[in-house]
Amino acid sequence: MIADADIAPIAALIADPTRATILMALADGRALPPSELAAKAGVSRPTVSEHLAKMLDSGLLAVERGGRNRYYRLAGPEIAEALESLAAIAPARPPVSLREANRGEALSRARTCYGHLAGRLGVGIADRLQELGVLVRANGRYDLVPTEAVALERLGIEPGRLPKREGLIAKPCNDWSERRPHVAGPLGVAIADRLFELGWIERLRQPRAVRLTDSGRDGLRGSLGMEPADLD
Repeated sequence: MIADADIAPIAALIADPTRATILMALADGRALPPSELAAKAGVSRPTVSEHLAKMLDSGLLAVERGGRNRYYRLAGPEIAEALESLAAIAPARPPVSLREANRGEALSRARTCYGHLAGRLGVGIADRLQELGVLVRANGRYDLVPTEAVALERLGIEPGRLPKREGLIAKPCNDWSERRPHVAGPLGVAIADRLFELGWIERLRQPRAVRLTDSGRDGLRGSLGMEPADLD
């Protein structure tokens, strides 16, 4: 039960600005070396190592080894979903420069969230799948309607072959910029992977940010019937 959960220690860890920056930098599911995380957080290597050790001990992070190097990632998708939910209730931080404003707009338009799509594009796809009857949202989850899954098949996704996580093939993840859910879980990851594979979306230099390509606009209009306004 939630009353038995001791959330204060984890909340205190996340509340530190440097650690929050590190966690958000890892929210797309990648594993990054300490040097890159130090640069993103604007701190020294010794300082970032102290923060990483604390988050590793707490279970927020996991570490992978590649040769002599260590790479840190979020311990699981539930960490990314918790960060997204916190961001959804947090006050917006006003940009202090045009560059920062552009970065914020790029993330709001389309980004990855631990392997699935978020931002206006991700929420737009979630809304359209519900309009088509592919997904039905109830009791805090998405139920897939197999008889209506032809739209997914047009994308090259076979729902029956997708694994389940916690007994679910898809679930809503509250989107911090749109304040509405996008699709998480195995289906959300499959959609993002397929759009990358088709060249319909591509990564930008900014971490997590992605861009819908011209072929992606045509493809989503043809496969899901999405309107141009949903793809801006």
